[in-house]
Amino acid sequence: MNFPILDTKVYNKRLVYLDNAATTQKPKQVVDELNNYYLTLNSNIHRGTHHLATLATERYEAVRRQVQRFINARSHREVVFTRGTTESINLVASSFGWKYLKPHDEVIVSGMEHHSNIVPWQLACERAGAKLKVIPFSDEGVLDMEVYESLFSEHTRLVACNHVSNTLGTINPVREMTEIAHRHGVMMLVDGAQAVAHMPVDVQDIGCDFYCFSGHKMYAPMGVGVMYGKEEVLNELPPYQGGGEMIQDVTFEKTTYNELPFKFEAGTPSVGDVLGLGAAIDFMQEVGIDNIARHEAELLDYATRKLLEIPRLRIYGTAPHKAGVISFLVGNSNSYDVGTLLDKVGVAVRTGHHCTQPIMDRYGITGTVRASFACYTNKEDIDALIAGLNKVLPLLD
Repeated sequence: MNFPILDTKVYNKRLVYLDNAATTQKPKQVVDELNNYYLTLNSNIHRGTHHLATLATERYEAVRRQVQRFINARSHREVVFTRGTTESINLVASSFGWKYLKPHDEVIVSGMEHHSNIVPWQLACERAGAKLKVIPFSDEGVLDMEVYESLFSEHTRLVACNHVSNTLGTINPVREMTEIAHRHGVMMLVDGAQAVAHMPVDVQDIGCDFYCFSGHKMYAPMGVGVMYGKEEVLNELPPYQGGGEMIQDVTFEKTTYNELPFKFEAGTPSVGDVLGLGAAIDFMQEVGIDNIARHEAELLDYATRKLLEIPRLRIYGTAPHKAGVISFLVGNSNSYDVGTLLDKVGVAVRTGHHCTQPIMDRYGITGTVRASFACYTNKEDIDALIAGLNKVLPLLD
């Protein structure tokens, strides 16, 4: 079996893993790649001339080109490895803020962002004396595009929006949003953490200036992510961190910086995790990203219909264009209580605010139960969720 962890028993029940928006499970070939690196290739990259260092460097840089092809970047120099989406966004927010943000400038974010795409911009705005503007969304979880366009002014410098909401499942029109931003002479950052494992992503087609995502949400190990940036934009930004690898020449009087992408990759990287990311991309392409998208769309439709048959259940996020994420509550039940009881019957879901407190404030709730899908999720898993809810909900009345 590709995913041995799915054979796990939870309280003598079959594990039904529906927490994929938090992290996906890892196929055996990804774990094997990680093990193989530490058992046969372990070496620091780029700086060594010995055999292991050369092999590790070649493999590492091959994954960079693999990521380039996977998201259709123009050049491998546009692919910067990070520890995950959070670090990718912080990198951009810090470097962009230092370079471009001035007092009275503005950054636009959507009202459905993960905290990782809110707080870094708040910090950048606080440092610069700039202002954060927010795109509202409807009860269904759809961004108000008329308000979005009205938010631009001569002081707007950047828009940051997720491709897919981790709580509502909304697939946002990031290509259209980018076109609007560029018409106003404004750069666009897309948080793709919840998109890359579930649908084809073409950064040139989207047109965005930055696209950020994590490996662990796309079947790769934790601790690795990607920050894509247009080459001409990255060339203008200052480094995010200082240290080894990102330098060209260092004296006590002045330091000159390395070429892209190394200017943004200070220190020793997590080489094994990057190789695991390559194996994860191989796995996804073997399954077929279009096949994954179709499969999850069918599951979303099936699960939505089944859940709405449960009395007093309400779904938060009913946009016409959604990914495989369903957030819900039943009656007055607390999300934590529902999730805890579901765990007792082997069903793993996520509860709480999902690092999207502004969304919860928008609906006047404290949290939801969230079920989220992956390529290995099936209708039997959905049926187990429904059966589990029907079993545990009477205990909460």
